[in-house]
Amino acid sequence: MNSQIPDSFHHDDSVVGTAANGARGHVDLIAHTERLERQLWTVGEDVWCFVGNGLSNQTFVRGPEGLIAIDSGECVEEMRAAITAVRNVCSDPIVAAIYTHFHYVHGTAAIAGEGNGDVPIWGHAGITGNLKRIGADLSAAADRGLVHQFGITLPQEGADALVNVGLGLSFRDQDHAPFTPGFIEPTDTFDTPTTTTIAGLTVEMTPAPSDADDSINIWFPDLGVCVNNIVWPTLFNVFAIRGEEYRDPRILLSGIDHIRGLEPEHLVGAHGPPMSGADAIAESVTRYRDSIQYMWDQTVRGINKGLSLPELTDAIQMPAMYGGDWRTSQFYGVVEHHIRQIHSGLRGWFDGDEANLFPVPSPLRATRLIDGFGGKDEVRRQADDAVADDDLRWALELATWLIRCDIDTVGRADAGTDEDRQRVASILRSIGQRSTSSNVRNWCLCRALELEGSLDMARFRIHRFRQHLVANDPVTYTHALRLLIDPDAATTVDTQISFDFGGNVRTGLHVRNHVAAITDGIAADVRISTTPAIWATVLTGKLSLADAIRSGQVETNDAAAAITVFSCFDHASLR
Repeated sequence: MNSQIPDSFHHDDSVVGTAANGARGHVDLIAHTERLERQLWTVGEDVWCFVGNGLSNQTFVRGPEGLIAIDSGECVEEMRAAITAVRNVCSDPIVAAIYTHFHYVHGTAAIAGEGNGDVPIWGHAGITGNLKRIGADLSAAADRGLVHQFGITLPQEGADALVNVGLGLSFRDQDHAPFTPGFIEPTDTFDTPTTTTIAGLTVEMTPAPSDADDSINIWFPDLGVCVNNIVWPTLFNVFAIRGEEYRDPRILLSGIDHIRGLEPEHLVGAHGPPMSGADAIAESVTRYRDSIQYMWDQTVRGINKGLSLPELTDAIQMPAMYGGDWRTSQFYGVVEHHIRQIHSGLRGWFDGDEANLFPVPSPLRATRLIDGFGGKDEVRRQADDAVADDDLRWALELATWLIRCDIDTVGRADAGTDEDRQRVASILRSIGQRSTSSNVRNWCLCRALELEGSLDMARFRIHRFRQHLVANDPVTYTHALRLLIDPDAATTVDTQISFDFGGNVRTGLHVRNHVAAITDGIAADVRISTTPAIWATVLTGKLSLADAIRSGQVETNDAAAAITVFSCFDHASLR
């Protein structure tokens, strides 16, 4: 292992170019946009893949009885656009749908607009549960992560505009507003390899965990076509900068090896352009799976040598052969982050560096570092010198001390003077422009805009509920309140609450010992009765609990006790 600076971004701005919309970014990332442009690809004689309609593709497979729609995008409008595109080449009715995983399932209601009535929808048994988990438990973090990773709030034009998002042109096409949700739960689910007949075609569906544990490979043996969510138009993201659960490379490899074993003539992905030709696919897929094994093997090798995380990321670089293939290039995430994630997934956060055992809390650490360097002016001088020397890693570390040494109005170590915040923003902007990684560029630019005061991220640090989700599943989202308990406010509280939503839909919470434990509500001290729609209005902040009780829209056996116990939750409508 040879120690060197990771190539997550270029050492100077010689690689920075300008896209058609004025966006400043790495020339290779700008060039990657062409691969993601909107196009309906014809794959063989009976498959069409619509690329560039959103973050994901929508694929249509023709069988003797009609079309199978695979994935439906982020909204009903996106899926309607895909259906319109395929109607230019095929008039067969859509008679079934399949989900590759839970990420792109929100436009399925558009299929009903075709007038075909209910159609069977196939998908992994974990899809619905995963959607509930993300929407209920991690709403604020998930939304904030999407904004950062996909540059959702970046301007349409100018130096900070979006280039692309690695897997697609953008998270959502603005022409698809207002982005109507239209998820329909699978009617036919499985969690083991399943062979069936759909639309008159034999279809083999095999679990193949990828960036989601409910991903599947879909094989049409009569057509020689495999549809998958593992082989992407970029190096696979073991780590997602938006924050995700660990994606174990060992499991990923099994799904890719399954594809190799099928020896497909055509390979269609959830992202990016399809491939045709058995030999070309075999070579590309083999290189793709080996790039993932390389990161895993070398990280484990380094761990066994006792290398710390910084030593690992310095030592492990991808061989040049992988950078020569755009499917294994760093257009999404970056290798040094994937290595850190493998270490964390395999061994946890501690890397053997003694200083990481009990680090000095921020902002105390930042204050002591600044003092040790001779004060803020000296840190500023050295940070500016590092920028002038194109030593942006060191410049960023120095400059962040100046904003981490102070607490902001909401208690985060994220303050500092306007000058110091601009200094950090400028460094981040340079890093983003020099990286081939869309994730890195988008994150850096969003953070830069926040530091400069032109992007307010405060609303993405508050747990938010969505009306239609709560109304459709009030129990799951009531359980999510446990994540909003204010332990200080609940110090002396020991109260059980029951929630009756009608139709035998009920649940409970027991606020005790600084937590809110889920119960069946049978032994409740305080009873709440309301409709799912009214409860959704309360949780989304459109109606306060107190007003709902006074107006009779929420009924309770003890209004005073209800108000007292709900004041333990960090939610404006409940307090």
